[in-house]
Formats: sequence, C-alpha cells, structure tokens
Amino acid sequence: MEDRNLRNIGIIAHVDAGKTTTTERILYYTGENHRLGEVHDGAATMDFDPQEQARGITINSAATTVFWQGHQINVIDTPGHIDFNIEVNRSLRVLDGAVVVFDGVAGVEPQTETNWRLADKYHVPRLAFVNKLDRIGADFPRVVAMMAQRLGVTPLVLQLPIGSEGQFFGLVDLVEMRSRTWPAHGEPAPAEIGAIPVELAEAAAQYRARLVEAVVEQDDALMAAWLDGVLPDAAQLRAGIRRGTIAGRFVPVLLGSAFKNKGVEPLLDAVVAYLPAPADVPVAGEHDIQPDPDGPLAALAFKVTHDDHGTLTFIRLYRGRLSAGDTVYNATQDRRERISRLYEMHADRKHERDVVGAGAIVAVAGLKGTITGDTLTAQDHPLVLERIDAPEPVIDVAVQPRTQGDQQQMLKALHAIVQEDPSLRLRLDAESGQTILSGMGELQLEVALENMRTRFHVNVELGRPQVSYRETIARTAEARYLHRKQTGGSGQYAEVVLRVEPLPRGSGLEFVDKNVGGAVPREFVPGVEAGVRKTAAAGVMAGFQVVDVRVTLLDGSHHEKDSSPLAFELAAAAAFRQALRDAEPQLLEPVMAVEVITPVEYVGDSIGDINRRRGLVRDQTQRANAAAIEAQVPLQNMFGYIGQLRALSSGRASFTMQFDHYAPVPPQLMADMVH
Repeated sequence: MEDRNLRNIGIIAHVDAGKTTTTERILYYTGENHRLGEVHDGAATMDFDPQEQARGITINSAATTVFWQGHQINVIDTPGHIDFNIEVNRSLRVLDGAVVVFDGVAGVEPQTETNWRLADKYHVPRLAFVNKLDRIGADFPRVVAMMAQRLGVTPLVLQLPIGSEGQFFGLVDLVEMRSRTWPAHGEPAPAEIGAIPVELAEAAAQYRARLVEAVVEQDDALMAAWLDGVLPDAAQLRAGIRRGTIAGRFVPVLLGSAFKNKGVEPLLDAVVAYLPAPADVPVAGEHDIQPDPDGPLAALAFKVTHDDHGTLTFIRLYRGRLSAGDTVYNATQDRRERISRLYEMHADRKHERDVVGAGAIVAVAGLKGTITGDTLTAQDHPLVLERIDAPEPVIDVAVQPRTQGDQQQMLKALHAIVQEDPSLRLRLDAESGQTILSGMGELQLEVALENMRTRFHVNVELGRPQVSYRETIARTAEARYLHRKQTGGSGQYAEVVLRVEPLPRGSGLEFVDKNVGGAVPREFVPGVEAGVRKTAAAGVMAGFQVVDVRVTLLDGSHHEKDSSPLAFELAAAAAFRQALRDAEPQLLEPVMAVEVITPVEYVGDSIGDINRRRGLVRDQTQRANAAAIEAQVPLQNMFGYIGQLRALSSGRASFTMQFDHYAPVPPQLMADMVH
C-alpha cells in the first residue's frame, strides 16, 4: 500500500456520543462487516471485551483496518470515559489524524475538551462529526458555536442538515453544492444525490461563501483569482481544505446520525480527502524522521496486552520495514528483542503478516521487556522518540488475595495489568505492608480487578478507595541539621543547611545545589539529594508525597574520615523534615471537574447536594429539555455520588467527572487528618 493512500485515524469523543456506533458503521460501509453491530445489544465488533459488552462502554482502544476508495484506513476506536483516558492519550500519540464525534444534543462535553487538548498536544489534525442529529433537542448550529467558544478553534462547516430531530433525513454538501438524502426508516441504503432544497438555498449560499473565503486564504494564487471574481472549483476547494486541516488552521465539520445510517459515507470520503497520510505530518520527537520504508527502523510501542497466547505489543512504524523473525533494538531500555510474529489487527481478530512498512500500525508477538512508550530501532541507528506521558493517579485502593497461596499469582497478575495500563501504579506501603493499586477513578480500578478474576483467575479483596493526597508548603523556611554518631571504629558526620520554598502547582520536587567552597564535597551531594527525595516520597505530615517544593542545599560541613554519602543522606532527611514543619505545611487534595446533566425540575436539589459536598458551581446551561451544571468538587466527597444523584432525580440525572487540579485542604479538615 503506497504511503499516500494510507490513513491512521482515531475516533474520539465524550462517553456516549456515539463513537463505537460510528466505527461500527465505518466497518459496515467499507465491507469489513456484513452485519451491523450495536453497542446496546452487546454485539459491537470493536467492544469485544466481555466487560465492554456488559457495561456498554469502550474500555480498551481497539484497532482495525478498512479500505475505502483505494485507501487503507487504520482505525482506532478509543474510550470516552475519563478513567480510561490513557487509551486516548497513547492512541493520539501514534495517529496522524482523528475524527472527533460530538453529540448533536449535548455539544462539547467535558471529556471532549480533555481529548481535544490531548490532540492539540500531539498536533493531530481533526475532523468534527456532529452525530445524533435525529435526536430530540439536536441543534447543529449550536454545537458549531460551542466548538468555537469552548475549544477555541475555527470550525469550517462543510455540510448543513436537511430536516431536524425525528425528521432529519439528509445533508447539503457545501463543496459539491448538492444534497444527499437517505430513506427515513434508517435502514442502510445508498444516498440519493439531488438539488439543494429551496428552503435551504439561502443558508447554503451563505455557508458556501464562508467556506470559499477560508479556503482561498490557504493559497495566494487562489486568493488572487478570487479577488478577480474567479471562484475555486470543487477540486481546488478540497485541496485547500486539506492544507488548512493538516496545518490546524480550521476543523472541517460534518454531520449525520450513525445509528440511523446517515452521513457515514461522506465522513469516509472526508477522512480520505482531508486527513493526512503519514508523509504529511512530522514525527513527534527530537528527530526529523521521514517515513522512508527503505530507511533504518524507527518504531514506537504504544500498547501492551496479555492474552492466553502471551504478550502482544502494538507498535507504530515511522521508518523502515519490519519482518517476522527480525531482531530489533529497544533504544529506551538498551536491550535487544526478537519479533516472532506480526499481525494486522481487526478488533479481536489477527491477520498474520510477513512484512510491514513505514506508516503501519501492527501488533507483534515475542517482545519480552518492551513497555508502553519504548522506541524500537535498528541496532546501528539508535534514537529515542517522544515518550507517552501517563497522568498521575488520584485514587488508591489496597489489594489483598483471598488466600495466602494466591499472593504470588496476584502480584504476577497486577504486574501484567499495570504493564498494560501505564495510568495504573503499583506500590508496597512500607508502614502497613499492604499492596496499593492507584488509578484515575473507581471504574478503572473495578475493571482492573475484574480482569484479574476473569483473565488471571485470581480472587482478591479490596480495601475502601482512598484519595491520593499530596503535601506541600505555603512559605519559605531554612533548617540546619548536624548528624554525628560515634561508635567503635569510624563515626558518622554530616552537617547540612537546606532551604525549602513553594513552587507553582504541578512543578513536582526540585533539588538545587548552591553550597560553595566545598562545604559539602561534590561526592556527597547525591547523598543529600537522595535523603530529600526519599523523605519527600514518604511524606512528612501524613504520609503523602511532597510536591511543588524547591529544596536548595545552601551550606554544611564534613569530616575528612567520618563523612559518607549515607551520613549526608540521613542529615538531609532530618533537615528536610524540620524545614517543612517550619514552612506552613499544607495538605493538597484532588479536585474534580464535575458535569451533572439533570432534568430542569431537579436543578435546585442537585446544586444543593454539590454545595454539601464542598463543591463550587461554576456554570449552568440549558441543553434541550435538561440543564447542565458544571462544578468543581473534592474527590473525597464524590464517592458513592451516583447513588445519591439518582435518588434525588428519580434516576433521571447523570454525571461525568475528571481530575482538574490539586487544592489546599481546609484547615479544620487538615487538623483531623494530621495526627
């Protein structure tokens, strides 16, 4: 497959906007599937995991390959739920383009904004697909306006809806200036091409004029011709839309109802016409890599899964070729690995391949130690591509096996699950001896433990979920500490002076050495830093990690015989503890951005409940016949929220939440937590 005819795209959206249904329709119309799979029936091809079918949501990103008009399209369907955001993150890192699905009623929802920012981070060109226009309350112009306002982008409308809500049956194509209509009953059928309905002629002319204006700005020759009164033709428009989309100057907006089989073929046409081929986009990283199939290998591992047959590693090839049986170099870990098999994935079905070239997304078997974010290269051309950042977990749960005999099997299963999902973390609590699993939310932890039971046949018991607090300081302080011990033989001597000062949120822990004149000799400075970092990891006030602090080594003294790195590590730990206690220590708690969608009659009760949870209501908007309340609420007060919300709204309200920021715990609550 020639590189120019390849598209690597992701389908991303807020939970329940219709991503998986859209992907299922893509499979159907491209001939990959001969029947329509439905999410609500548990029969969606892409949601093949039993938990996905039971819960009716996407948990794992699933890859498949389809063909449309002579082009190969590798499609990744990603989860919409915030707890599984790492799946979106790592998929966007290796994709060249994305289709962002919007709910025609709800518009821009919180998770859409989060995913949009991730796509901005990786400079991924996007198309917008406004879905569910057959639903009551669907409002296409309102969704377009929300995109401009909330996402800060220039939406470029390429289609207008014909009919609305239950009467939606087609669209006006503003590039070709003609209509496409489908049968009202929603069964899959080819679109009828016709003239633009008279009642939409004026609106179509206005939107077409805006479209032409945006496109001619991409090309000086077109602009000059346009100013002379020569309008671009459809082919010139398409070329201009493609240039502007890849450059990120605007986002083409398409529309339809995937569930009712309306608008899917034009969406596929747009993917081919406007989203980039691998050669059109630069590779994220420090190196200027051209997608040359004859160049030395450069590939990124972006996902690891385990099944009954062993480990599968998903990789994106940026340069070179890969064959079954090849030995590759893991430049991140400085080790060699052997590729035993290569697979092109179709959801849970594998098609074995002998060789693949630059631009391909494939799964490989045989890699023993490669993890998410590792770079695979040719031995004689090592380089390291930009890694995939996993978000910091905000919720902890203690895990223990039902029987003592299961301990080893449990740890083996936990390590496999953490290897698959880098946003999960595993640690042993030094004080309690408990195994702690940390993640992004209750649902993610639930799914991980269900996987342990069904896939690894280990039954475990859970402690109550705990919030992952942090410790920090409010002002600058200094402390001097002298560590001196005289035992038989050589003693221990180390003196350090440390200054601690607060840093902005999200800065982590910084260590700076400013001691002069060799007061603390250079060979002992790593010992000082180790003492500071170990103490920060264990916490000083309440056993939580210390963050957003700069620690500066100012001065100290040493003894020719009795000083050692260990002595300086112990002195630094004591000085750091002392300085923190003098610097107005604070506890930080994770605060969640919460969106509640509720019928209007329950707005007052919902807001009252948010206030009782120490929440702050930021905004309230009308959405069709419901209200959307946006608030920020401490995670500590969100456990069990769904039960309470359903009770006060007769089961009609729903909510989504995602981590927003860390904020100081109020003093009276902090006093209860720090004994």
